[in-house]
Amino acid sequence: MVQIDAALVRALVAAQFPQWAHLPVTAVARQGWDNRTFRLGEHLLARLPSAEGYVPGVAKEDRWLPVLARHLPLPVPEPLATGAPGAGYPYPWSVRRWLPGDTLEAADGLDRVAVARDLGGLLAALREAPTAGGPVAGRHSAFRGCHPSVYGDEVEQALTALDGRVDAAAARKVWAGAVTSAWPTAPVWFHGDVSAGNLLVARGRLAAMIDFGQCGVGDPACDLVPAWTWCVGVERAAFRDAVGLPVDAWRRARGWALWKALVTIVSGSGPVAEPSRVLAAVLADPVVE
Repeated sequence: MVQIDAALVRALVAAQFPQWAHLPVTAVARQGWDNRTFRLGEHLLARLPSAEGYVPGVAKEDRWLPVLARHLPLPVPEPLATGAPGAGYPYPWSVRRWLPGDTLEAADGLDRVAVARDLGGLLAALREAPTAGGPVAGRHSAFRGCHPSVYGDEVEQALTALDGRVDAAAARKVWAGAVTSAWPTAPVWFHGDVSAGNLLVARGRLAAMIDFGQCGVGDPACDLVPAWTWCVGVERAAFRDAVGLPVDAWRRARGWALWKALVTIVSGSGPVAEPSRVLAAVLADPVVE
């Protein structure tokens, strides 16, 4: 990881975009893992990849966000400029227009069923965006949009490591259901990282989707994981109905959620309560039968 702070951003902006050099630079309160984000004044932001593996997302978002924005019912980040390496920072970076709102994980006063419905509708609209020339799922998308079997070894290794701590038989049954079908038609757009930190809400409703660094065209099942990571109870049904995908897509989605929960527990990179909660939800509720 590269050390990224406000002083670095000020130096990059002053050297490459002097028209914005007078704007104050402040780190956003909640940072993602892939990129570091800083506000430039009230209306702009600077976004810097935190490691080399996240660099491809810069050019991909610059190319495709304007295209996707024309087909989606809610805002997505608007690229304004692309910066070059400098001031000791080795990667390209970007300037975007700031989108107001709180992240879904931090917001209060939500109409949760309505948000679940909003998100399902947004993902359905994303699938309808034209795919000609779009980036085919692969390494650049961390294999989101590919078949979940790409992570089969990691699932088995995690279940071995967690022997006695999780219901391995139930998990293997879920995984078997996930890998016995495939997306049957032409590839469609997927976001690739539909987490609560990448969804903005305002006045209790979904207001925007951000961080398309793992987007591409392929199987959209990976985008359904909020059914278990965020939705609870009737929210899952609202999300399911708005998404409008068949049963086999949900089985693959369940596999994606299972994989992420298992490897997060094994990694020990943070508290295990949340991935353990997600794992319990995945094992308990298929969303569709």
